[in-house]
Amino acid sequence: MSALGDILKRQIALSGPLSVAEYMTLCLQHPQHGYYITRDPFGAAGDFTTAPEISQMFGEMFGLALAQIWLDQGAGPVSLVEAGPGRGTLMADILRSTARVPGFHDAASVHLVETSPVLRARQREALGTHPVTWHDSVADLPDGPMLFIANEFFDALPIRQFVRQGRGWAERCVGLVEGELSFGLKPATAQPVLDDLFADVAPDTLVEWCPAAAPIMGEVANRLRHGGAALIIDYGSYDGTGDTLQALSAQTTVDPLTIPGDADLTAHVNFGHLARAAGLRHGIEDQGAFLELLGITARAQQLSARDPSVVAAHRRLTHPQEMGTLFKVLGISAGSQPLPAFRNFTLKGT
Repeated sequence: MSALGDILKRQIALSGPLSVAEYMTLCLQHPQHGYYITRDPFGAAGDFTTAPEISQMFGEMFGLALAQIWLDQGAGPVSLVEAGPGRGTLMADILRSTARVPGFHDAASVHLVETSPVLRARQREALGTHPVTWHDSVADLPDGPMLFIANEFFDALPIRQFVRQGRGWAERCVGLVEGELSFGLKPATAQPVLDDLFADVAPDTLVEWCPAAAPIMGEVANRLRHGGAALIIDYGSYDGTGDTLQALSAQTTVDPLTIPGDADLTAHVNFGHLARAAGLRHGIEDQGAFLELLGITARAQQLSARDPSVVAAHRRLTHPQEMGTLFKVLGISAGSQPLPAFRNFTLKGT
């Protein structure tokens, strides 16, 4: 058991079981032992590899999509925002790929939403001398038009889990059984928000609710009403149920309760809930299809002439058996026109 695990056991013994959200928050953000506070988890030497670390093509495609949105909407001043920017690789690739778009860099001020001191230092290295403003939360971002991108950000937000029992909902919690961390259920209670979000689920169905997601999307939507768009990339589904909580350490899946603070904890994103919270026009595409519509195959063919590994990177980003269908791209905008590479743009679900 990790150092944080011993702390959690003592806390549960004194104060009772933790909700899954409380457990995730402590594992990821504990001031001394939190996963994101103490390390750089990205890349081959870390616990997981994100799409921007796989290939520069990922950031290039999204950079050009953001630049096209900016051009389509009049090419005015805009905040270029990334939430959860990791090592800064995605933003660095976005800035490099858009450097030749006339006027874009002069119009766009870069803002990163990041709480980790370790990762802020990595981001500064990646972005060199480019002016950047860091923020602790989306609520701190400036008002006005915004181009917002978030890759594997919402999956790390703490979730609460509930099981439908009769007309109520029993919350799943983390307690102690014979001195070890273990999952259990609290007595069922009324949860009107779940009645609304999961109106048609069958009895005994486990559902996941991310309380932090709606306020964040509300902040994003308030700025998008001034112009711009949001592109949210993550794994999940438009509407889903079931237990998706997972832990990853050294590129390997582990039990979420085994090494708290020493493994990444995530859950699948419910894109329907995000779109509903934004209340704006939106579209959703599989990541693979989205990147293909943006032209990633032509770019891969160009790069592979001098770097054959690009072929494997292209497959990993786009193939249905890799990241192509598990990962989705949600586009959100208050504008009347569709965003680039979205074949359907609608108010469905809002």
